[in-house]
Amino acid sequence: MSNDPLLQPFQLKHLTLRNRIIVTSHEPAYPEDGMPKGRYRAYTVERARGGVAMTMTAGSAAVSKDSPPVFNNLLAYKDEIVPWIREMTDAVHEAGAAIMIQLTHLGRRTRWDKGDWLPVVAPSHHREAAHRAFPKKLEDWDIERIIKDFADAAERMKAGGMDGVELEAYGHLIDQFTSPLTNELDGPYGGDLDNRMRFCFDVFKAMRKRVGDDFILGVRYTADECLPGGTGKAEGLEISRHLKESGLIDYLNVIRGHIDTDPGLTDVIPIQGMASAPHLDFAGEVRAATKFPTFHAAKIQDVATARHAIAAGKVDMIGMTRAHMTDPHIVRKIIEKREDDIRPCVGANYCLDRIYQGGLAFCIHNAATGREETMPHTIPKAEVRRKVVVVGAGPAGLEAARVCAERGHEVVVFEAANDPGGQIRLTALSERRREMIGIIDWRMSQCEKHGVTFHFNTWADADTVLAEKPDVVIVATGGLPHTDVLTRGNELVVSSWDIISGDVKPGANVLVFDDAGDHAGLQAAEFIARAGGKVEIMTPDRSFAPEVMAMNLVPYMRSLQKLDATFTVTYRLESAEKSGNQIIAHVGSDYGGVSRQRTVDQIVVNHGTIPLDDLYFELKPGSKNLGAVSYDALVAGKPQGLDRNPDGAYQLFRIGDAVAARNTHAAIYDALRLAKDL
Repeated sequence: MSNDPLLQPFQLKHLTLRNRIIVTSHEPAYPEDGMPKGRYRAYTVERARGGVAMTMTAGSAAVSKDSPPVFNNLLAYKDEIVPWIREMTDAVHEAGAAIMIQLTHLGRRTRWDKGDWLPVVAPSHHREAAHRAFPKKLEDWDIERIIKDFADAAERMKAGGMDGVELEAYGHLIDQFTSPLTNELDGPYGGDLDNRMRFCFDVFKAMRKRVGDDFILGVRYTADECLPGGTGKAEGLEISRHLKESGLIDYLNVIRGHIDTDPGLTDVIPIQGMASAPHLDFAGEVRAATKFPTFHAAKIQDVATARHAIAAGKVDMIGMTRAHMTDPHIVRKIIEKREDDIRPCVGANYCLDRIYQGGLAFCIHNAATGREETMPHTIPKAEVRRKVVVVGAGPAGLEAARVCAERGHEVVVFEAANDPGGQIRLTALSERRREMIGIIDWRMSQCEKHGVTFHFNTWADADTVLAEKPDVVIVATGGLPHTDVLTRGNELVVSSWDIISGDVKPGANVLVFDDAGDHAGLQAAEFIARAGGKVEIMTPDRSFAPEVMAMNLVPYMRSLQKLDATFTVTYRLESAEKSGNQIIAHVGSDYGGVSRQRTVDQIVVNHGTIPLDDLYFELKPGSKNLGAVSYDALVAGKPQGLDRNPDGAYQLFRIGDAVAARNTHAAIYDALRLAKDL
């Protein structure tokens, strides 16, 4: 038996959990037709195989037709979900883990123009800022109908083999009843706290009647909304005691904050640059006040923090949800005393930001997450050892080197710079984004462990590469900033990289023209503003920095608004000319009929990168595949077998920004799906 607090079992009613680490409910947006089919099942089962005590699915599954998901969620109101749930729960149980599902009615946290175009409902007419729909104020028959829907859904989940159901209260309909900010009903469901909690208890009573006592019921709720006029800490502790004393539920899953705005959501689920485990002590206060099984998750991204949470008695079960998107085998590596091998969550929040834009949740630096059907989390050994030369030690090159080395190949990496990292090393120069360097540090550690040879400060030309007599060459040379975007005056501008790196001193009055919409534009603007410069961020798009996405935008806005930055949308920088020691920027619009001028002392252009691909084209004629890639094989996760040149001496591939300007995830995915079969 281990003495590690994280590896101790926990008895939750009749259910024995094998350790103290859980994956809390979240929606990776993998359902197909509202069902947990192949992709969803494979993702969920992988975490169970990795050793987690319990995984909770859905964030959250909809119980009613008038609670349509705003992104791709499970539809628990459909009978057809039961066999799909059963396939998933059987597989998770076979892997030794428990499994629960989170159910919800979104209330006002959705839109009327989704699903079946039914009115959004809430205990008031107040809309939620994030989803913008003005709700219908609930009638008695709505309440009766929704309570029955919860009970029906719980019954389906039990029939599907779930160990239990968790109600998603915070921000959703149940919380909208509980919070005085969002409940304007008269009794019996409005007014004092007992009345405002009545809906929650009526739901639990109806579910418990259907599922019986041998089924876990829990609730994820806010015990402090952190909003003036909302549920405060004192009332939240009273709510916590009421929940325990009801005798209807088996545990509390504690949240602090509100999710009706992007800033509120980001404070509840913190991203990189924000404090780790900011609500853990508060969850501990709830546990101390109730003496009831208490769960919690919010930026618990490392094992040390999770271990402290359990050892200090803050909670009974600790959620490491985004951490398990990054590495599904955390528990197995703890058991095997391989904590150094755990791939670190860097808090980039690419996973959540993607789903809020209607995409699938992918980890920024584990391209196998969500692709378990075609991409491996554990790299298998190759049958034949080969010599692989990788040029470039950015995220793409290092992932290629890591995967090839784990395959058992001899790997040599050439890098022109002093240090590995490429654009990520540049990104990590921002204090708030320094966690990004974990993407590089982990890969360097893994490469060194598997015997990869590195040559830094080495500009690799074709002769350098060919001298290694490679079987495979992977060109991961990245790109250089593309600033030649004006009709005239391109020599007057600098790149966002110039500012972030410190190669160019920030000006006093600066126009940042951001035509790429990624982090680099806002990072450069923040560097300038922090140095005391006046900065205007201009984009031809109708919104600025669309590639940064909602939750990552929050810290930028909190910083740049305080520094009095100006944001200008729908205008395009067309040309520039020198005027003394100033620059006149000529501004137009894609919408036409507009001509403006700005007088500044510096123009910064952020327009992505141009591939640094000379080496690739030098090596192409001597390669077996002439650089070609079979897209059918690539998409299917199968080996590359093109042979277009009988006289070729090596396979040649290029990946990441050496192909085209994209992002870190794309670069790492390129590398994984090409290298895993070499």
